[in-house]
Amino acid sequence: SEVLAAEAVSCLNRAMAALRDIWEEIGIPEEQRLERTDVVKKHIKSLLDMMVAEEESLKERLLKSIALCRKELDVLCRELQLDPFEAEEESTILQMEKNLRTRVEVLLKQKRDRKQELKNLQEQDRDLCDILCMTPFCIDANAVPSLEDLDRYRRHLASLTAEKEQRREEFVSSKRQIILLMEELDHTPDTSFERDVVCEDEESFCLSMDNIAALQSLLQQLEARRSLNEAVCAELRSRILALWERLQVPAEEREASAVH
Repeated sequence: SEVLAAEAVSCLNRAMAALRDIWEEIGIPEEQRLERTDVVKKHIKSLLDMMVAEEESLKERLLKSIALCRKELDVLCRELQLDPFEAEEESTILQMEKNLRTRVEVLLKQKRDRKQELKNLQEQDRDLCDILCMTPFCIDANAVPSLEDLDRYRRHLASLTAEKEQRREEFVSSKRQIILLMEELDHTPDTSFERDVVCEDEESFCLSMDNIAALQSLLQQLEARRSLNEAVCAELRSRILALWERLQVPAEEREASAVH
């Protein structure tokens, strides 16, 4: 700083000497030289005052930024459930402002990332709950979720996804058996539920516990009807055989009816 000050004084002295030489060559009277010198001094003072004011303004802006960053950091740390941020008090104003501003940007990104992940998880949750007819996961959508909240939510959705796959497999298996039984019994779906099971797209079928239970009930009813029909057929075959024996029906005639 001493070297810079000396250079500034030297520049000023050279400029003033050059001005005096010019004034002398021009023939400007001494009185006017003094007036012009005073103007030069005022120009220099005004310039230096303006520069000082600008740097003071910069300092004030930095201090205000530091104060705002501290407030914002306090809010972000509470929202993100983090320990308060401690800035290095021994650092310069410029370095402290930079460190605080950088930390604010990092925490703001964390906040955005958590909120976005929460939004994505809630969309998955709604889709799963629509299919399974279940109540969505209870979480405050307006607050910033903690890492533990997000992890708990992810595990909940993994459980729902596994439940959905299990019910889907049960539905597909039962549907396949129901269709075969209806064809075997020559039964046409006559209720809205039966039509939903047989005709509706598998991906759009509601996999609620009530629907799964109704599906099993329908399957058991059809199996019971088939068992009853089989018992009736067995009884009729037995009676036919007895009648054939009593009437002494030839084997050729029996074979002609055997296809039925």
